[in-house]
Amino acid sequence: MFEFAKFVKDDTGATAIEYGLIAALVAVAGVVAFTATGDSVLTSFTNITDDFCTAVGGTFTMTNTGEDSCVF
Repeated sequence: MFEFAKFVKDDTGATAIEYGLIAALVAVAGVVAFTATGDSVLTSFTNITDDFCTAVGGTFTMTNTGEDSCVF
Protein backbone atom coordinates (compact mmCIF):
# COMPACT_ATOMS: atom_id res chain seq x y z
CA MET A 1 0.00 0.00 0.00
CA PHE A 2 2.87 2.36 0.77
CA GLU A 3 4.27 1.97 -2.76
CA PHE A 4 0.90 2.81 -4.32
CA ALA A 5 0.59 6.05 -2.32
CA LYS A 6 4.12 7.00 -3.34
CA PHE A 7 3.23 6.29 -6.97
CA VAL A 8 0.08 8.44 -6.81
CA LYS A 9 1.99 11.41 -5.35
CA ASP A 10 4.80 11.15 -7.92
CA ASP A 11 4.39 13.85 -10.61
CA THR A 12 7.76 13.67 -12.37
CA GLY A 13 6.26 12.85 -15.80
CA ALA A 14 3.52 15.49 -15.70
CA THR A 15 5.57 18.16 -17.49
CA ALA A 16 6.46 15.82 -20.35
CA ILE A 17 2.80 14.89 -20.78
CA GLU A 18 1.79 18.56 -20.80
CA TYR A 19 4.40 19.37 -23.45
CA GLY A 20 3.20 16.41 -25.51
CA LEU A 21 -0.38 17.65 -25.35
CA ILE A 22 0.70 21.17 -26.36
CA ALA A 23 2.70 19.77 -29.31
CA ALA A 24 -0.31 17.71 -30.41
CA LEU A 25 -2.56 20.77 -30.22
CA VAL A 26 -0.12 22.83 -32.30
CA ALA A 27 0.06 20.02 -34.88
CA VAL A 28 -3.73 19.82 -35.15
CA ALA A 29 -3.97 23.60 -35.51
CA GLY A 30 -1.34 23.49 -38.27
CA VAL A 31 -3.17 20.78 -40.19
CA VAL A 32 -6.44 22.70 -39.94
CA ALA A 33 -4.81 25.97 -41.07
CA PHE A 34 -2.98 24.40 -44.02
CA THR A 35 -6.09 22.52 -45.10
CA ALA A 36 -8.17 25.69 -44.97
CA THR A 37 -5.70 27.70 -47.06
CA GLY A 38 -4.86 24.89 -49.50
CA ASP A 39 -7.45 25.74 -52.13
CA SER A 40 -6.62 29.44 -52.20
CA VAL A 41 -2.90 28.69 -52.55
CA LEU A 42 -3.60 26.24 -55.39
CA THR A 43 -5.77 28.84 -57.13
CA SER A 44 -3.06 31.48 -56.78
CA PHE A 45 -0.36 29.23 -58.26
CA THR A 46 -2.70 28.18 -61.07
CA ASN A 47 -3.36 31.83 -61.95
CA ILE A 48 0.35 32.67 -61.90
CA THR A 49 1.15 29.68 -64.11
CA ASP A 50 -1.61 30.64 -66.53
CA ASP A 51 -0.24 34.20 -66.74
CA PHE A 52 3.30 32.97 -67.45
CA CYS A 53 2.09 30.49 -70.07
CA THR A 54 -0.03 33.12 -71.79
CA ALA A 55 2.87 35.60 -71.72
CA VAL A 56 5.07 33.25 -73.75
CA GLY A 57 2.29 32.47 -76.24
CA GLY A 58 0.96 29.20 -74.88
CA THR A 59 -2.38 27.87 -73.69
CA PHE A 60 -2.57 26.66 -70.09
CA THR A 61 -4.57 23.60 -69.08
CA MET A 62 -4.31 22.16 -65.55
CA THR A 63 -3.12 18.53 -65.55
CA ASN A 64 -2.70 16.04 -62.69
CA THR A 65 1.09 15.78 -63.03
CA GLY A 66 1.80 19.31 -64.21
CA GLU A 67 3.50 18.02 -67.34
CA ASP A 68 2.35 19.50 -70.65
CA SER A 69 0.23 22.12 -68.88
CA CYS A 70 1.46 24.87 -71.17
CA VAL A 71 0.93 23.97 -74.83
CA PHE A 72 2.22 26.09 -77.69
